[in-house]
Amino acid sequence: MSSLCRNRLAEERKQWRKDHPFGFFARPKKETDGSQNLMIWEVGIPGKVGTNWEGGLYEVTMTFPEDYPQRPPKCKFTPPLFHPNVYPSGTICLSILDEEKAWKPTITIKQLLLGIQDLLNDPNASDPAQVEAYTMFKNDKVAYERRIKQQAKERVQK
Repeated sequence: MSSLCRNRLAEERKQWRKDHPFGFFARPKKETDGSQNLMIWEVGIPGKVGTNWEGGLYEVTMTFPEDYPQRPPKCKFTPPLFHPNVYPSGTICLSILDEEKAWKPTITIKQLLLGIQDLLNDPNASDPAQVEAYTMFKNDKVAYERRIKQQAKERVQK
């Protein structure tokens, strides 16, 4: 891991511990030997209050490339979510996570997680990643919202 990458992730960790949004968590993955892997983070994103996602805690694995922050991390819901902008694999389709679109090296982990939280309730219909969720979102909002509420119940915050 490059020293720029390591230093940036260590600083992000320090900042997160000092100041992070309520209900979120983000931490480097703990290895079996007890050490922390700064290149893989386990994060939790709460559903926004007042939305169909409320009450759920949505877990994401963030995998950072060696050349972070020049390239964005790969972010993947575990387990995958039913959502128009989430691939069946769980990978999140979001412009700020795409180096060809809106990624900038100045974007912080905190900003990424808030962006993912916003995406939950505000899908980008012009960039679908999951056919079933996209079709239901476009053609049957009532069924889509019912499915989202059920998903939130299944992922209740502990």
